[in-house]
Amino acid sequence: MSLKAFHIIFVVFSTLTALGFGFWAIRHYRVSGEQAALIAGIGSFMGGAVLIVYGRWFLRKLKGVSYL
Repeated sequence: MSLKAFHIIFVVFSTLTALGFGFWAIRHYRVSGEQAALIAGIGSFMGGAVLIVYGRWFLRKLKGVSYL
């Protein structure tokens, strides 16, 4: 597996983890009303958005590099 393929898999996994945590934190905020859960959820969604933008940039930058 090339470094490019590993990096793409890692970014996708990190994005899914960030968004999943964001959904969990917002759900926890709705149940408990804790401000920290709301802040964590919003921050996690922002991190997921940044990871999506970074992943698209990375794919464009290394368009000509093989996955092998």
